[in-house]
Amino acid sequence: MPNLGAPELIIIAVVLIALFGWKKLPDMARSLGRSARVFKSEVDELKKDGKPAQSDASRSTVPGDVVDADAERRAADARLADAERRAAEARAEADRLRAGGSSATPTSTSSTDDLRRDTTF
Repeated sequence: MPNLGAPELIIIAVVLIALFGWKKLPDMARSLGRSARVFKSEVDELKKDGKPAQSDASRSTVPGDVVDADAERRAADARLADAERRAAEARAEADRLRAGGSSATPTSTSSTDDLRRDTTF
């Protein structure tokens, strides 16, 4: 790795300031420090115990249910088919209304505009 001197560090600092802004850099550094501290404590616990240790975060989360991927896919396909069916019905209704085949003929132009507004996507 090449030696990083003052000019290289200045260029890196300028790029960071340009990318993230002057006000966000302290928050980012603080967040990076916290992450490094948590990572270091987890590694120390692993070394000390010799087995995977549970962190506070893993103990406080709720265990999830096992999800059947095939059942989820079938349910998603059924929802998609239903949505496509409803969209086709809406398009047919809109075409019928545009053609003037409506059984409830609007009495004014404002209600016609309302019907058009309701059927467009």
